Amino acid sequence: MIRKQDALDYHSQGRRGKIEVVATKPCATQRDLSLAYTPGVADPCNEIVKDKENAYLYTAKGNLVAVVSNGTAVLGLGNIGALAGKPVMEGKGVLFKRFADIDVFDIEVNSENPDDVIKVVKLLEPTFGGINLEDIKAPDCFYIEETLKKEMGIPVFHDDQHGTAIISGAALLNALEIVGKDISKVKVVYNGAGAAGIACAGLYLNLGVRRENIMMCDTKGVIYKGRKEGMNPYKEKFAVDTKLRTLAEAMKGADVFVGVSVKDAVSKEMVKSMNDKPIVFAMANPDPEITYNDAKSVRDDLIMATGRSDFPNQVNNVLGFPFIFRGALDVRATAINMEMKIAACHALADLAKEDVPESVSRAYGNETFHFGTNYIIPKPFDPRVLLWEATAVAKAAIDSGVAKTKIDIEEYRERLEARLGKSREVMRTIINKAKGKPKRIVFPEGEHEKILRASQILIDEKIAHPILLGREEEIKKKAEHLNLDLGKIEIINPVRSAKFDSYAAELHNLRKRNGITLVEARGMLHNPNIYGSVMVHMNDADGLVSGLTLHYPDTIRPALQIIKKRDDLNKVSGLYMMIIKEKVFFFADATVNISPSAEDLAEIAICSADLARRVNIEPRVAMLSFSNFGSTKHPFSEKVKQATEIVKKKRPDIAIDGEMQADTAVVPEIVKSTYPFCEIKEWANVLIFPDLQSGNIAYKLMQRLGGAEAIGPILMGMKKSVHVLQREAEINDIVNMASIAVVDAQGNE
Repeated sequence: MIRKQDALDYHSQGRRGKIEVVATKPCATQRDLSLAYTPGVADPCNEIVKDKENAYLYTAKGNLVAVVSNGTAVLGLGNIGALAGKPVMEGKGVLFKRFADIDVFDIEVNSENPDDVIKVVKLLEPTFGGINLEDIKAPDCFYIEETLKKEMGIPVFHDDQHGTAIISGAALLNALEIVGKDISKVKVVYNGAGAAGIACAGLYLNLGVRRENIMMCDTKGVIYKGRKEGMNPYKEKFAVDTKLRTLAEAMKGADVFVGVSVKDAVSKEMVKSMNDKPIVFAMANPDPEITYNDAKSVRDDLIMATGRSDFPNQVNNVLGFPFIFRGALDVRATAINMEMKIAACHALADLAKEDVPESVSRAYGNETFHFGTNYIIPKPFDPRVLLWEATAVAKAAIDSGVAKTKIDIEEYRERLEARLGKSREVMRTIINKAKGKPKRIVFPEGEHEKILRASQILIDEKIAHPILLGREEEIKKKAEHLNLDLGKIEIINPVRSAKFDSYAAELHNLRKRNGITLVEARGMLHNPNIYGSVMVHMNDADGLVSGLTLHYPDTIRPALQIIKKRDDLNKVSGLYMMIIKEKVFFFADATVNISPSAEDLAEIAICSADLARRVNIEPRVAMLSFSNFGSTKHPFSEKVKQATEIVKKKRPDIAIDGEMQADTAVVPEIVKSTYPFCEIKEWANVLIFPDLQSGNIAYKLMQRLGGAEAIGPILMGMKKSVHVLQREAEINDIVNMASIAVVDAQGNE
């Protein structure tokens, strides 16, 4: 569940909005500036004068799409205008970048006159490699797209029309295969005759549905020949000669229902009246024409898809537009034609029949997917969609003659593969793994507003079962003020807890040989961090997350004294996941051990490698020093060399080498040219620093100057799951750390 304040904070905190422009070339020196602008920029300009196609070589045009809207039909909001629609268009740009690495400028046109939109877009053609029309009302959207496609030499694609059509078309092909029905014989009823409905009907005709088997309805009922009310030329194409007038009448005996209309437009009786083995695509957002549970309650032979992620077979447009444009841009297509749409459709349908990799199952909480009634289209976060769909679209563009560049399809697949970075998958993998088996996570700082709001997300998303420590009346007062629903969250006031006495006795038993009396133990339990640590020790909670308002040592010390380290380790250690562009690195130890011994470094390396595997990344461990493989003899470098040998003996399954300098570890060319004997041939992704000083400095420099995203600190080596927040962490950071704590607790079972 997304709350209003969560959405407002997401858009307003830090840099406003969701997008920024980042230079792709160095701009640090006077020479850089001279190359970027005057006088150096004149040379590529002159080359473009000679040949316009050189714009694709010397500028960003070939990877740049305009998301254009006038805000007249924003999903779920209606005609809110160009400016109010801007957050949606920025969001569309984020999806383009996230799923297909396509750059976007959002263009909001402040006019409801379709000719104004056409004029603006045509004048922008030199800037962009493609145009994505978005949230423009029907029938204006049809006229705008048709005109621009005729008059422009780059792809123009109205996603509200064709996106839903392509994704649902793929679902239709597979659903019909499962129920054993011939596409040329099925009766299809549409409800909703706007952009998406008419586009679905048009695409389905090209997939093999016969026109005489199509019946379309809108808010006025069946679209029949001779109807005057609410008609336009686009609806007229699907008018039929019939005496039927209502959706209920149209659905009797239908094989397929396609809904792109409004909530509750379809009743149980309508679904019950359909033909045997009906197919229902109730795709109204955010609420379908009929709920999944209601439809299933009357037809157990039904195959159903909705626009929602909490039910099987989500028809999500993000399965379409990023990858369609990726393929179109990469062959410099002049249009996105029907052949390319059909190719995208079949690619998605075919991919759904493939064995689903474990990585995809893990990304969805270890849910198992097999082609069948509950899995007829791929999942949006299946990384293979890029490879299958973009490749199919590019090939169709070449085969149909709209591609200006011909490419080797196999080589192209390899280039697409290179775009798939692990960084984007890491936190989603962790969160969905947590969702698979949520654990009880205690928050000692339970009265803090950020903890309350993060806990709400953890409950809403079913990531964890939060336990808040603090005064119940204060927590409820703050929750009410923040409009949070904490009804399912356990709240414990340590001082008034029914288990206070038993906890005090256990704490005294644990610490009595350290001079702690029972009276002192009772006083210590007033500290929520200590109380929370005893809860985890006593198995009344599975993990602890704290540190939002405390210094790191003040958070970790009670856990070390009460929960303690693992018996097989000498030390606990700390790690940061550093996400740098398309790569994920693990930096350890950056938080705990000031001057680790060789044995300590070996333990840190093993724990780090195991953590990497837990989040589905195969570790390549570099033991860092100022020396490369004995180039400098010194006790510091010898310690690192010794640690490397210890790991190799203890864990031969781990790819590890050292000692080595940092650039040797992350630049494969150095290894290939100078140290070919190194066991790590690619860049190392687990970097073990020789001491806390170097590790802490490195991760902070990378975060502040290198633009890396730091996830952590992640505590390794405790008997139970304990993790420390950075002071003043943001809500999303707390959710991420709690997810890590849940996954860690799962590993302790």
